[in-house]
Parts: sequence; C-alpha cells; structure tokens
Amino acid sequence: MAYATFAAGCFWGVEAAFRRLPGVLDVVVGYTGGTTENPTYEEVCMDRTGHAEAVRIEYDAEKISYDELLEFFFSIHDPTTKNRQGPDVGSQYRSAIFYHSPEQENAARARVKGKMVTEIVAAGPFYKAEEYHQRYHEKHGGSCNF
Repeated sequence: MAYATFAAGCFWGVEAAFRRLPGVLDVVVGYTGGTTENPTYEEVCMDRTGHAEAVRIEYDAEKISYDELLEFFFSIHDPTTKNRQGPDVGSQYRSAIFYHSPEQENAARARVKGKMVTEIVAAGPFYKAEEYHQRYHEKHGGSCNF
C-alpha cells in the first residue's frame, strides 16, 4: 500500500472523485500544510491556520500508479487558479501536492508546468477532518464542482 496527498478545492468532491478509481483503497479528508495543530473545520474555513482542505489516499501501487493519480488530480480541478476552485476562495482551497517520497516529488515536478500554480511540498502532519466530513457525498449527496 502507498499514500498520496492532494488538495484541489472542496475536499468533499475530491474525496468522492478519487474513491471511484480502481486501485484506491481508502480516501480520508482532512487538513494539511498549515501551522496550527489539530485545526477544526471552522478554523480552516476562516483561512486562519494555513491548512488546505486535502485528501489522503491509500492505494495499491500494483493496481494504480502515482502517475495515474496525478493525471486524475489535474483532471478534476483547475491548477491555474491560485487559492480558488469554483466558488470556493481562500488558501484552504489551493491546488497542492504533498509528496511522501522523492519519487513522488519528481513525478509532481515533471507535471507542473506553464501557468499551473499547484504547490509541491513535502507531506507533513495530516489532521483527519471531523467525522461528518468523511464520505460526505455518500451521506448527504451534493456536489463540489464535480
């Protein structure tokens, strides 16, 4: 099993999108890339913690590659808009790749080109979002621009 961590706007839609991929074993929504320990949804939404709404993906690397996950990541959001995805505005909605290995970093850097503003940073602490955010679309339906 391997892990990938991405931020691409509202984490509800990103989670739902990645869950559909064969080879993805689990997707957890949470917060990463900020300075506050154990941030709450309210703190992150107020853009006070520096965290991004993100997903941590557990995947079977024999069934889906990191490159395939990257390709899908770029297909489900606009990597050219800084701190914004659709109607969601703020640094918590930024496009970011949080790499877990030098190989992931190299793969990400090879993909980010031109007008893309996607951040590429080492994965740090990942704080699981509150339970009501997990599998939100399955529980409540709805859409986050997907």
